[in-house]
Amino acid sequence: MAFSVNTNASALSALLNLNNTTRDLEKTQTNINTGLKISSAKDNAAIFSIAQKLRADLRGYNAVKQSLDRSISTTDIALAAAGSISDLLIEMKEKTVAASDSGLDATSRTALNEDFAALRDQISTIVANAEFNGTNLIDAGTDAVVAITNPNATQTISIAHQNLTLGGGNVDITATQTITTQADATVALAAITASLTKVSAVLTKLGAGGKSLESQRIFADKISDTIEVGIGNLVDANMAKESANLQSLQVKQQLGVQALSIANQAPQSILSLFGQ
Repeated sequence: MAFSVNTNASALSALLNLNNTTRDLEKTQTNINTGLKISSAKDNAAIFSIAQKLRADLRGYNAVKQSLDRSISTTDIALAAAGSISDLLIEMKEKTVAASDSGLDATSRTALNEDFAALRDQISTIVANAEFNGTNLIDAGTDAVVAITNPNATQTISIAHQNLTLGGGNVDITATQTITTQADATVALAAITASLTKVSAVLTKLGAGGKSLESQRIFADKISDTIEVGIGNLVDANMAKESANLQSLQVKQQLGVQALSIANQAPQSILSLFGQ
């Protein structure tokens, strides 16, 4: 071994090893603090890029789920309203059939007509209140449900508008319909019978659409969970492993400090060559 006061190779080697250990220790501490083994492109550019793309997809699916939730709520309200209207039409049919009896007295016919009118007007009330987030699928407007189903917003599920207003496309009973006479009752009965058929078709369409939305919502949850797990597999730190590394590196750092201290004392031995 050469003795030199200008160059201390042992100290330089010990310092290099200590710096390496310190960097590893800092990286391990960062992994523990963040819970990530890859927290920036510096750690692994390719994996970080893949993880970022997956994170973007995950955010996109969050928007998909919000769109589906709104659409499901809108459809559910329209479906409930359509079901109530169907029930009202059935009650109205009962009143109308009774009013078709030619032997009915005037008092009974008047009472039946009042009940009929009350049921008729309830349809208008239900239609007016069948709204969610500004969208009404069964009024006289043109609102429709369009829910996005993928994170790029290029695929959708649509549910068409269904007019259930009095005298509208699917309800033949008008806002002024009465059953004050046998003839009126006969006309009303025909309108109610046709309306029941049409409203049943509306219920089928809304029900099928609602089922599709719910199925897509479940699928979106599964996809989101899968993406989230995939991101974790790519970038999450193994905390048990990091804990073991931390303890090992802390001991290694302490030993490195001691080794550097010993190496720094080496030049002192030169003094013994001069009788010091």
